[in-house]
Amino acid sequence: MIRVEMLSTGDEVLHGQIVDTNAAWLADVLFQHGLPMTSRSTVGDALPSLVEALQSRSQIADVLIVNGGLGPTSDDLSALAAATASDSHLVLHQEWLEKMEAWFAGRGRIMAPSNRKQAEIPANAELIDNPVGTACGFALQLNRCWIFFTPGVPSEFKVMVEQEILPRLKARFELPEPPLCLRLTTFGRGESDLAAELEPLPLPDGVVMGYRSSMPIIEIKLTGPASQRVAMEQVWQQVKLQLAECTIFYGTEGLPALLARELAARELTLAISESYTAGLLQWQLASAEVPLRAGNVLPSLPETLEQQVQRIRDFAGQQQADVALAVGTLHEGEVSIALHTPQASWGQRVKFNHGRHNLEIRQKVVAMMAMNMLRRWLHGSEVSTGHGWIDVLETVKI
Repeated sequence: MIRVEMLSTGDEVLHGQIVDTNAAWLADVLFQHGLPMTSRSTVGDALPSLVEALQSRSQIADVLIVNGGLGPTSDDLSALAAATASDSHLVLHQEWLEKMEAWFAGRGRIMAPSNRKQAEIPANAELIDNPVGTACGFALQLNRCWIFFTPGVPSEFKVMVEQEILPRLKARFELPEPPLCLRLTTFGRGESDLAAELEPLPLPDGVVMGYRSSMPIIEIKLTGPASQRVAMEQVWQQVKLQLAECTIFYGTEGLPALLARELAARELTLAISESYTAGLLQWQLASAEVPLRAGNVLPSLPETLEQQVQRIRDFAGQQQADVALAVGTLHEGEVSIALHTPQASWGQRVKFNHGRHNLEIRQKVVAMMAMNMLRRWLHGSEVSTGHGWIDVLETVKI
């Protein structure tokens, strides 16, 4: 098996000041291409530490992807560390320098002198194109390892991996068939509860059942070799059957994207009115390009559940929306959610039954409950449903 590792650089990553989203993205992409990441490490902006990390990992890994440290500032040290570790020196790549100057000129700007260092790469390295930024990448061989150096900006990093690095890996190595990974995402049940139901299922050799909790959802993954596809799909059918009531989507689509697709397919428009979720619901759905007719965020608004249902019915009519969702005000741990559709309107008043979660988590849960009401109506299910630590106190239908 090819040993592929990642080395993330930067004090801000090492000290947790930013979340390393590039690492999670790369691990998923490599997995999909039959190259599961073997190891990942992080090092700060210190030249000795960078050099030591490159030299030590190059004795173990077949491929090392180094992320970050290719910018124009003094703490961007990846190129110098690569040259030092490989007993080489930096050279100015004139063609890339001219490309950078043209990049700035095309935007009506003059390139700062500090940007010149982004055209300096080790003399023993191969330049790797960056079509969307000023930091070129490069690759070199050190000991047993093929090392790729990439920019930390996610948009630049992803393009470089997909367009430059993966094709090189496929050309050099005979990659194994990617593992099979079957996924579904649940809402409304706890991880231990789900595990207790699924653990008795017999799994084929080499197949693993995994759980990923990201409040307020839990993803179930069945992962195994492609040679076990038939046996895995048989197990997966049983998983889907047992978790049908709490499953909100399959694969990696996401609930907002699912709602966008299904509303568009039925040519239905949506209006949203929020208080407790403070615009979170509208932001999630708008980001997925749900066909929104209107949306508002209201201050605290004392009203009964029946009043809220009538209000969202009126709001949908005023905005000429086919469907509408409303999230009411939180009062004494209780909040109401309403759904209006062309057939009927529903409301449910729910209560948090313990206080260990913060405001952000609670808002996410309530937004998910509202979206789940809409999903359940679209799928022909009963729209009112609780959550593991939320009690449904009252429901109404008009």
